[in-house]
Amino acid sequence: MLNNIDYPKTLEYNSDGAHLPIEFFMLTVPLCKKIDLKLGYFSSNAIRTLAYGFAQFIYNGGCLRIITNHFLSYEDKMLLATDEESRFIIKEKEIKHAVERDLEGLAIILEKGDQHFFNCLKYLIKNKRLELIPVKLKPDKLAHYKQGIMDDGINQVYFNGSCNFTYKGLMENGESIGIARSWGEESEKLKIKENLWSIDRICKKEDLAFEYLQTDQIIEVINTKGQEKDLDELVEDELIICENLARHPKLEKIFINYTKIFRQRVEEEKQKVQFPFSEGPREYQVEAYQKWVANDYQGIFAMATGTGKTITSLNCLLQETLKNEKEIYNAIILVPTLTLVNQWSDESLRFNFQEIIKVSSKNQWEGELATTLSYSKRLPTSFIIITTYATFIKDKFNKYLKDLPKNTIIIADEAHNIGAKSILRRLPSVLLQKRIGLSATPKRIYDIEGSDAMESFFNDSEPYTYSFSMERAIEEGILCKYYYHPHIVNLTPEELKEYFEITKKLSRFFNNQSNTLKDNDIVQKLLLKRKRIIHKAVNKLDNTRQILESRFRKDGHLKYTFIYVPEGETPEITEDENEDEETIKIINQYTREIGRIDDSIKVNQFISGMADRNEVLEQFKEGKIHVIASMKCLDEGVDIPRAEYAIFCSSTGNPRQFIQRRGRILRTHPKKDIAIIHDLIVVPDLLISDSNSDTFKVERSLVEKELERVMYFASLAINPYETENVFAEICEHYDLNIYTIHNKLKTHD
Repeated sequence: MLNNIDYPKTLEYNSDGAHLPIEFFMLTVPLCKKIDLKLGYFSSNAIRTLAYGFAQFIYNGGCLRIITNHFLSYEDKMLLATDEESRFIIKEKEIKHAVERDLEGLAIILEKGDQHFFNCLKYLIKNKRLELIPVKLKPDKLAHYKQGIMDDGINQVYFNGSCNFTYKGLMENGESIGIARSWGEESEKLKIKENLWSIDRICKKEDLAFEYLQTDQIIEVINTKGQEKDLDELVEDELIICENLARHPKLEKIFINYTKIFRQRVEEEKQKVQFPFSEGPREYQVEAYQKWVANDYQGIFAMATGTGKTITSLNCLLQETLKNEKEIYNAIILVPTLTLVNQWSDESLRFNFQEIIKVSSKNQWEGELATTLSYSKRLPTSFIIITTYATFIKDKFNKYLKDLPKNTIIIADEAHNIGAKSILRRLPSVLLQKRIGLSATPKRIYDIEGSDAMESFFNDSEPYTYSFSMERAIEEGILCKYYYHPHIVNLTPEELKEYFEITKKLSRFFNNQSNTLKDNDIVQKLLLKRKRIIHKAVNKLDNTRQILESRFRKDGHLKYTFIYVPEGETPEITEDENEDEETIKIINQYTREIGRIDDSIKVNQFISGMADRNEVLEQFKEGKIHVIASMKCLDEGVDIPRAEYAIFCSSTGNPRQFIQRRGRILRTHPKKDIAIIHDLIVVPDLLISDSNSDTFKVERSLVEKELERVMYFASLAINPYETENVFAEICEHYDLNIYTIHNKLKTHD
C-alpha cells in the first residue's frame, strides 16, 4: 500500500539529493490501481522513464488517465529534441512541421517513444483501461503541467513540481517534485481533494478553460507502434529492463530491490489458481456463477457458440476453489471429442489448474486416476478429470465414479449428449450434486425423452439457469456481425427425377389435416433417401467455385475461407464417357476444384483422424493455408476465430448443426471486423411443381423447413432483406411468408 512507503521527511524528491524523483515513480506506480497524469507534454525519455513500473501497474489491474497538452509551441518542441540521452533525435524540420499541425504534434513525439511503454499502452487500450484526454488551453496557451495522483484503491499520493519528465529532469538537473498524502496533514488532504476535483472536471470536459481535442491520432500511433503482448510477456519485459537499469550506480539500490520483490511476487502468483485475464470475469460470467449457486449448484448454461461457455464454467470451479483455504479443486469434465479433451486441458491450465488427468482411448490414464483418487481419500487432493463421453460409459472408467469426493463438480460440455440412451444408463452411478451442463442448443432434436432426462439430471428447464443468446452476443460485440448471402441451387435432371419419385411415395403418407408426414419407418427411409439427394447435389460444387472465383477477382486471395462440404462419396465426373465410373470422396472434389481457381491458393482438408489438425488450424490462422474444407468434425467445440469467409454446402436438417456452424464463423479476432456467410439451399424446380399435384403439399413442407434454416441465419445478419428478395418467387409459389416463419422460430426459442 502507498502508506507503507518510506517517503522523505521533507516530502520532496530532488535529482541532486538522496531521494531521486525516479525513485518516487518506481516505488508508487507498481502499487497503484489507478493513476491520473496531468502533463504538459511527453518526451521519449519521459515515456521511457515512466514506463518501468507500468507492467506491475497493469498486473494489479490498474487503470490510467492521461491529460496532456496537445498544443506545443516551437520552443517547447525544440526542448524535447535537446535531451542528449534520448535514443531518438527529432530533427528541427520535423518539429517545425509538427508545430504547424498542432493536432498531430504529440503523435509524432509519441512515435519516437519507448517500445515497452507503447506495448503497455496498447494492452491498456485493448482492455479499455486507458483514457486519453488531449487538450489545449484557450487561447492557445501552453500549460507546463507535471502533476498526478497515485491511487492504490484506499490511499492517494499527489505529486507536483518543476521536474521535467526526462532522463535529466528525473535524475540530474537539480529539479524536484513535491508530494502530498491522503493520510497526511490537513493541507495535504486538501491538495489531493482539489486536484482530484480538477482532474475529474477535465476528464468530463466540464472545465471551460480548455479546448478538448480528438484522441484518434494518438491511439492510432499507439496501436501501430505497440506490439500485441499478453500480461506475462509485459511483466517479463519489464523485469529485464529493470535488471539492466540496476547496473546504473544511482539506480542500483532501487532497482535491485524492486526487481527482486516483483519477480518473487510473480513466481508466487504463478502457483495460484486465478482467472486468466487481469480484468477478471465478465459481468455475464459472474452472473452465471451466481445463478448456478442460487439453483443449488445445478443447472444448464444455454450459451451461444463463441460466448465462452468453457471460461464461464471454469470460473464457477475457480470461485468454488477460492472458497476453501487450501484452494483444493475437484472436477470431472465430459466432452464429445478427443480434440476437446486437449482444448479443455489447455483452458484449465490458463486458470492455473495444474492437476489434470486426460481420460480417453489415446491416453494411459488408469494408473494415474486410481492413485489420485486413492490418495484423495486420506488427504484433500486437487484434480480435474477430462474424459470423452465414449470413455465415460465404459465399465473401466465408470467404476471410479464412486470414489470421487462429494464436492466434485461435473461439467458436461455439449450437454445434449447426456440425453443419449447409452449415457443415460450410466447416470444413476453419478452421485455428484454440483452439476453444470453447457450447450448452445440444449434440446435434443426429435428426442423428447432424452431432452427431459438431460434437463432432469441438471435440475433445470427452459429458459434455463443461465442463457446467453446469439443476438445478445452480436449486440455486445462478443461475436462479430455478419453478412448472409443465400444461393438457390437447382437439382440436375437426373437428381430431380429421383427426387420426385421419392416425393410421390411420401405424398401417400401426408396428413392433410395436420399438414405433416406420418411418422413410421417407411417415411423415415424415404426422407433419408431424399435428404441424400439434396445433400450431395452436384450443382453445389459449381456454385461454390463461382462464389470463390468472384471473391478472388475482387480481393486477389481467398485467405481465412472455411467451407463445410457434403459428406460421402459420389461418382467421379470424367471427360471420357467410355471410361469406367469411379467413386471419389466429395471433399476431394471440392479441394481439387478450389485449387484450380489459381495456383497461388493453398487449400487443406480438415477431417477426422488427422495427425496434424492443430498445425493446419495454426497455419490457417497465420494465412499460410488460405482455405479449409471440412465436414461435420468441426461441429462441436473446435475454435477457428480467424475464419471470416464461409460457404455452407452441406445441407442439414438439424438446427443444432447449423447454429453451431454459424457460431463457429462468428468468433471474434483482433483483425476481423465482420464475417461473410454464403449458404447453398436446394429447392425443387418450380416449373414442374404444380400446386394441384399430389406432391405439392409435401414439397411445400420441405421448402418451409429449409426456410426455417435460412431465417435462423438471415434474422441476425446485417442484410436480412437480401434473403427476402432471393426467396420472393419461391415464397409466392408455395404461399409462404418468411416473416411468419421467423416469428414461429422466435416463439419456439
